[in-house]
Amino acid sequence: MSKLRHAPSRILITGGAGFIGSNLVHHLLRTHDDLQIVNLDAMTYAASPDHLADLSDPSRHRLVEGDICDRSLVDALFAEGIDTVIHLAAESHVDRSIAGPAAFIETNIMGTYTLLEAARAAWSERQDVRFHHVSTDEVYGDLGPDDPAFTETTRYLPSSPYSASKASSDHLVRAWAHTYGLPTTVSNCSNNYGPRQHSEKLIPVVIRSCLTRSSIPVYGRGENVRDWLFVTDHCRAIDHIVRHGQTGATYNVGGNEEWANLALVQRICRTVAAVIEVPAQELLDLITFVTDRPGHDRRYAIDNTQIQALGWSPIRTLDDGLLQTVRWYVEHARTEPVMVQSRNTQSTAPTAP
Repeated sequence: MSKLRHAPSRILITGGAGFIGSNLVHHLLRTHDDLQIVNLDAMTYAASPDHLADLSDPSRHRLVEGDICDRSLVDALFAEGIDTVIHLAAESHVDRSIAGPAAFIETNIMGTYTLLEAARAAWSERQDVRFHHVSTDEVYGDLGPDDPAFTETTRYLPSSPYSASKASSDHLVRAWAHTYGLPTTVSNCSNNYGPRQHSEKLIPVVIRSCLTRSSIPVYGRGENVRDWLFVTDHCRAIDHIVRHGQTGATYNVGGNEEWANLALVQRICRTVAAVIEVPAQELLDLITFVTDRPGHDRRYAIDNTQIQALGWSPIRTLDDGLLQTVRWYVEHARTEPVMVQSRNTQSTAPTAP
């Protein structure tokens, strides 16, 4: 493991009431007893205060409802002695970006700009600081079936308004590091899954469809391939990069679990069937193919070499992660919103990767 480079004390997490952010809050409080967390979240559709229930030490966490584009609010939070930013807040649903890209430009680009400028102003006299920006592998575009996996030097070729806005934010972070000397790190992760994920995402849609015996929509023929990363493994990676990553560096984070969408959906069906004790074929028969979305990338794959050299690697297999995820959704089925899919309605297809 590399020598400690940064020791966070007071962390500003943006988007910390969403899926990855809330899991990160749980992880950090559980594994470090010396951290104070300020959690800035706009509390839009993808966030919930319920995600932050049962924290191991709630006295070290404060949720602030607000917009990352609100410079005066962000300045006030930095004035509280923030020494670390973990920037997760983003519009991240690809289908929503196709239908309405303006929010993605505002949050993902202007929001990142606002945070960078606030950090630059607040930290002008400090060296013991770090700005970590969480991004996506979608900025690289897509791969053919035999192409090598994305590395940190793969050229950017985003193909949706979402990925274009995240690519823009990545460039801003690197520019602020190069031009102003802001101590930054960037991570580009593959598809996350696990507890607390929003109901529009593929895996929650499939699980809930199985539980409600509703149609399971799969884009095209389900041939698009993604690498899947369990959310707690991602949280471990973020924490590790913040503490041990080289300032100015980028790290690709993936789960080493490449699966075609159809194969993944079938695997989820079988996992749900085992947990709720019904015949797997009963759930497999719910799979329905729907019209593919525009510009649907064929394949993503992550080369983890650089972050593994830093001392991190994924520890959760897809089978283990799906079992834990399914059990969580079964346990929370009565409190979580159910997204019922109709066999005759294509517009209800999930935000599939």
